[in-house]
Amino acid sequence: MATTAENTEVKAGTLAEGGEKHEGGAFPPFDSTHFASQLFWLAIVFAAIYMLMSRIALPRVADILENRRLKIAKDVQDASNLQAQAEAAGVAHTKSLSDARAQAQAMGQAQRDALAADSEAKRKAHETALNAKMAEAEANITATKAKAMESVEGIAHEAATTIIQQILGRAPSMDAIAKALKS
Repeated sequence: MATTAENTEVKAGTLAEGGEKHEGGAFPPFDSTHFASQLFWLAIVFAAIYMLMSRIALPRVADILENRRLKIAKDVQDASNLQAQAEAAGVAHTKSLSDARAQAQAMGQAQRDALAADSEAKRKAHETALNAKMAEAEANITATKAKAMESVEGIAHEAATTIIQQILGRAPSMDAIAKALKS
């Protein structure tokens, strides 16, 4: 029965190191007899952590932040430079397009003017040729008309002589027929 009583005791209490039963008392970190040594080690650990942080960690973090700030500033500056270059390239592109349009229009106008001048020259050449042919035709008509008029006078003279001879039965005089034809 002693073993069951010991088993119940072990289950009900807390055993200290070595299997001994722990008797009441404060939790060791809260024990006031240890406060001085805890405060001493707290100050040493705090000073060591402060020294590590202030001498090593914080300067590294500050360097990282400064490098990051500088990189961001450089990237922003690069972006604004590239934007300015893009805008300048856009303006140059627009200007080259307008220059190309103006040049194309000038070339088109020059071509139209050349074609119009060529067409005008050909038209004038045709007109000149037609006028020459027309003058030649009029000269031919005038010559033919003059020739015909000469023949008409002879024909009229002959016809009048024949008619008068048929009517009168005798041939009229040449002077009388010429006088009658002129009047």
